[in-house]
Amino acid sequence: MLFRVSIISLWNFFDTFFLYFRRLEYIITHQNEKAVFRVRITKYKGANIHLSDGTEIGKNDCLLKIHLHNVRIIKEALTVKNPLQRSMVIYRMVEQSMPSLARFVYNHPKSEQIKGIIGITMINKGVAHLGFEKAAPNSRLYKLFKLFTQFPIYLLSATSISMRNIKKQSPTYLFMSKEKLFQKYL
Repeated sequence: MLFRVSIISLWNFFDTFFLYFRRLEYIITHQNEKAVFRVRITKYKGANIHLSDGTEIGKNDCLLKIHLHNVRIIKEALTVKNPLQRSMVIYRMVEQSMPSLARFVYNHPKSEQIKGIIGITMINKGVAHLGFEKAAPNSRLYKLFKLFTQFPIYLLSATSISMRNIKKQSPTYLFMSKEKLFQKYL
């Protein structure tokens, strides 16, 4: 436990630089608190994606890329020992931030151009209930890179670690169209 707390403290320190170099901005909730999302506008570079609501996302489409504030989430969930309860704590944090994300997109100067939101994660259980659709990245190199960069997050957030669970982990894209975001959370 002390090791995890030390790593998280160090990570928290370097997170400020990460925020700056990745050009991310916080989303503020209606209570003037920071949501668990940090975002930036991006051009999509992957294969064409057809979402269930009919939205087609193609190369160079404008998307809002979401990054979870992982160090904050892990710090808040660290005290919960039960894996199911920990998952629920994380799920609720994300769910409570979704309306703020929708308002951010709605009020953004490029709202008309934004087709949807995109994220990539290794922890993707329950995302369909939030309205996200999953897709595997096509590039093996990108998938390996994301596996390498997100694996420490997985290790810090897991309550128990086994080779069986590690082998199941794979980076997954999460997509949601702007219309679905507005319909579900505005």
